[in-house]
Amino acid sequence: MVFSSAPFLFFFLPIFFCVYFSVNSIKIKNYAVLFFSLVFYGWGEPWFVLVLAASMIINWSAAIYIDREEGRGRSIALAVTITLNLLLLAAFKYGDFIVHNVNAILSPMLGLTLPQPSLPLPLGISFFTFHCLSYVIDVYRRRFHANRRPSEIALYIVLFPQLVAGPIVRYKTIARQLRLRRHTMARASIGARIFIIGLAQKILIADQVASLVETVFDHSPNPSMLEAWTGILAYTVQIYFDFCGYSNMAVGLGFILGFSLPRNFRLPYTALSITDFWRRWHISLSSWLRDYLYIPLGGSRGSSIQLYRNLILVFLLCGLWHGSSWTFVLWGAWHGAFLVIERVGLNRLLSQLPVALRWVYTILVVMGGWVLFRAHDLSAAGTMYAGLLGSNGIDAMRFQVHLALEPNVILALAAGWVLATLPAWGPALRRSAVPGLRKLRATADTAWTFGLLILSLLYAAAGTYSPFLYFRF
Repeated sequence: MVFSSAPFLFFFLPIFFCVYFSVNSIKIKNYAVLFFSLVFYGWGEPWFVLVLAASMIINWSAAIYIDREEGRGRSIALAVTITLNLLLLAAFKYGDFIVHNVNAILSPMLGLTLPQPSLPLPLGISFFTFHCLSYVIDVYRRRFHANRRPSEIALYIVLFPQLVAGPIVRYKTIARQLRLRRHTMARASIGARIFIIGLAQKILIADQVASLVETVFDHSPNPSMLEAWTGILAYTVQIYFDFCGYSNMAVGLGFILGFSLPRNFRLPYTALSITDFWRRWHISLSSWLRDYLYIPLGGSRGSSIQLYRNLILVFLLCGLWHGSSWTFVLWGAWHGAFLVIERVGLNRLLSQLPVALRWVYTILVVMGGWVLFRAHDLSAAGTMYAGLLGSNGIDAMRFQVHLALEPNVILALAAGWVLATLPAWGPALRRSAVPGLRKLRATADTAWTFGLLILSLLYAAAGTYSPFLYFRF
């Protein structure tokens, strides 16, 4: 089940809200959220709930043990818990990848071939594993005491708005809200607006350009320069509005329920360097990697060589976190390399360039990385890079690509680029002291939001199943 699907919008969400707001007790509300979250997660593959439950039990009990212990036993318990979490993640997400690469080494040497595990990938396993790890590590660091109520830890981990694709929420962020939340019409109105914006980003922009992306990346064996640039421009829009749309819907739903989930995007395509890009893109992941990996490795406290090593290592693991493929590893290496290059001296050069040139550099590097992120394998990535450089011809365009360039696709692509790259102009209008203008803005905002909702619901009712891209991570 996805937020933009008809079953969620027309059945799950209305029923859930009726149950949730019909009771006054926070404790009963929590049980309602917990029950519906498990239904939401197990909708397509009920047995995935067992994997989720195993993860919750391991980390809840481990945190209690770590919290009450002193000395070396705490460190051993933390190491065992982290290992169990990573083994669970590795078994489901990286089993085939590991076996495939081991076979590539062993088969020529020894003639041995290990069987592929071929385990299905539980939804959001990377996200809820990081939730669990941050909780246990923070208990170990004495940031807070372990919560002995299993229902509250379960709710923290399986809260359905952020369960399968983030944002990655720290326990401390919502610890108080598990027991004390405010429910007002104002909060519900703000949350609904954020949710509607996210829904429109997903359905009206990301889903509209998806067919064009699929045509170029999956059905164009040797794309020309025109086709390749059309495809990468479309994917740059799709990945942003798909993931940002999900995050906005998650934040909006959380706000309605009384939870303050962290913002995950801050206009990343307006960044003027790759360093700046990672302060704006998937903020909850980049801050998690900083606090639980980069800083423990030494951060920027050591020599320059150690700093560059830490950056490369963190982004190699960031790429691997996204997927079990060498393309993801290279995508992480790509970003890590540019972060190192900027630290070495490129940042000083960029600061002397006009803003437009700094933006062009950043967006080209980001799009170059998206090729690796989207390509099925290294061969496909190489073919796309060849197309971008004109090695497969310049302006030829296959009939299938022409067919995919429908008016609604072109409109969504243009709107996506405008909305993603223009600086936020709204605050200046909101600060206006003219009462009439404020009222006009409020009226126009309400009408615009309502129009987006109606249009999105119409598309959702008539559309086909379109999972969020980050569901596979």
